[in-house]
Amino acid sequence: MYFQDEPEHIRMLRDTLKRFVANEMPRELCRQWDREAQFSWDAVRKLADLGVFGLTVDEEYGGLGRDVVAAVVVIEELSRRGTVLSCPYIHGAFYGGMNISEAGSDEQKRELLPKLARGEILFAYGLSEPDVGGDLAAVATTARLSADGSKVIVNGTKRWCTAARDAAYIYCLCKSDATAPRYKNLSFVLVPTNAPGITIRDIPHLGLRYAKTTDVYFDEVEVPAANIVGGRAGWHKGWDKLIGPALDVERLEITAATLGIAHGAMEDAWAYAQERKQFGKLISAHQAVRHALVDAQTKLRACDHMLYHAAWLAQMGRPCAVESSMAKLFVGETALEIALACQKIMGAYGCAEEYDMERYVRDLTCMPIVGGSSNMQRNNIAGRMRLAG
Repeated sequence: MYFQDEPEHIRMLRDTLKRFVANEMPRELCRQWDREAQFSWDAVRKLADLGVFGLTVDEEYGGLGRDVVAAVVVIEELSRRGTVLSCPYIHGAFYGGMNISEAGSDEQKRELLPKLARGEILFAYGLSEPDVGGDLAAVATTARLSADGSKVIVNGTKRWCTAARDAAYIYCLCKSDATAPRYKNLSFVLVPTNAPGITIRDIPHLGLRYAKTTDVYFDEVEVPAANIVGGRAGWHKGWDKLIGPALDVERLEITAATLGIAHGAMEDAWAYAQERKQFGKLISAHQAVRHALVDAQTKLRACDHMLYHAAWLAQMGRPCAVESSMAKLFVGETALEIALACQKIMGAYGCAEEYDMERYVRDLTCMPIVGGSSNMQRNNIAGRMRLAG
C-alpha cells in the first residue's frame, strides 16, 4: 500500500476488491484458468458489476469519471492472485476505455465507451509484428482508403496480439501512407475480430496465460472509414495518439500487474515461513530466511512508492513520462528479484504447480519484456532527461 492515509474511496475500493478476490477467484480456479490460457467471462461480468471498468470513462458515457490511481489499484489488487482477471480488465478499461476516451472520435465515444464502461467488450492490441517490436514506427501492416473513401482495407500481420479471440476489436497500428515521412504515415484502425479476411493463430508461451496470445493475419480486411481512431481527422495521426498520455498510462498498467503479483508472492512466502518447520523451529526464525523476507519487503515498499507516485502524476495531468518509465523499469526488474527470493524460501514447493509461486515466477519473468522492455525504458529515460549521446 503506497498511501499512509489513502483517501476513503481508495480504501473502500481495496476492501471491495479483496472480498471479490477471496470470493470469486479461488486459487485452484485461477490455476485452472492459467492452465487453459483462458479467463472466465462470467468472472469478468461479476467484476464489471462493481463498476470498476468505468474508472477510465467519463460520466457522460456511463463511466465513473477518470481516476487513474483507482484503476491502478484495481489492477494491483486483482493481480495478487495473478493476471487471470487483471489483464482482461486492462483490455477493457485501458486498451479500450482509456484509448477511446483519449483519442476516439465523438461517434466512437458514443458507441463504444458505454459498452466498455459496462465491461461488455474488450480490445486487443495490434502493435507488434514479426519484424517489429520496440520500433513501432516501422510497422509494415498497411491500411488504405477505398476509392470512394468509405472503407479502410487492412493487410499484414500482427504478433503477440493477446486475447484477439476474446476481444471485440483489435486496436491496430497501420502504415497508412507509403510515401510520407516516418511518424507522419501511421494510423490506428479499429478492426472487428469477426471481420472477413482475418486469420488467428495461437502462440504458446511462458507466462501471462490469462488468454491465448496470437498472430493475427489481415488479408484485404475491409472496415468502415468511421473505424479510423479519431475519425477521418485521425488519418496519418497514429503516432500522435500513440505517444500521448495513453502510452504513459499503459506503462502503469503493466507495472500495476507486476506489483500485484509481487505482493502475492510476498504474502505467500511470508505465510509459508511462519508455518513450515525445519530443524525444530519455524523457518521464519532462521536468520537467513528472516533477512530474505525483510529485504523483499523493503524492495516491495520501494516499488509501491514508484508506481503510485507516477499514477498520481498521471491523474493530476502532470508530465509523467520519466516517472512511468522509471516505475516500469524498476518494478519490472525488482519484482522478479522479489519473486525468486520468495520461491527460494518455499524451496521445492515454490516450483510445484500446486502452489501459486510457480505461476508468479513465470509471469514476472515476462514483465521486464512486455509493454516496453527494460532497455527501452532506459532509452526513454535517457532521452527525456536529455542525456547527451
